Amino acid sequence: MSYLKQLKKDSKLATIIGNEKIQLPSHANIPLRLMASIMSQQLSTQVAKILYGRFIELFKGKEPKPQQVLDVPFDDLKGIGLSIGKVFYIQNVAQFCIENKITDKKLQKMSDEEIIELLTQIKGVGRWTVEMLLMFSLEREDVFAVDDLGIQQAMAKLYRLKTDDKKKLKEKMLTIAEQWKPYRTYACMYLWRWKDTAPME
Repeated sequence: MSYLKQLKKDSKLATIIGNEKIQLPSHANIPLRLMASIMSQQLSTQVAKILYGRFIELFKGKEPKPQQVLDVPFDDLKGIGLSIGKVFYIQNVAQFCIENKITDKKLQKMSDEEIIELLTQIKGVGRWTVEMLLMFSLEREDVFAVDDLGIQQAMAKLYRLKTDDKKKLKEKMLTIAEQWKPYRTYACMYLWRWKDTAPME
């Protein structure tokens, strides 16, 4: 695995990697993944799972297409526990995906930045949301989620970075991450995993 060799050149990152290999997740039906990402914003993983389960139940357990989501009455979507704002954002995603003919095949042919530029046009979808999509659905190997709180906390601890100035913190993180190219997604996965298992001060 060439990514292990590359990432281990960073001696600090090497201490948390070990020899365990990471397989990047892949998911079909990107419009739905985008909606799920919006649902999970500012929620714990457990709560997000419950909410998504209720959402799928609206479609008798089957993954819906964007038009099917638009066909669901507003109050039914709100009734599963979504905020008014999130209902609007999910409808925005569905509408945008229909109008722009967004398919998995179309996105797979585009570069990371092209996908970010396209999907952040949707109200309610920010760069972080699309980065998660690239990492967890499209198997893109070189995405660095500098705005992710978990990555910030893990890197601050591992590299002893000061966190009082967010702008400076992000600049330092980006500089450190340069040496991980073209495998920054894997580095993020290792950092998240380490953060979840190591005691954070």
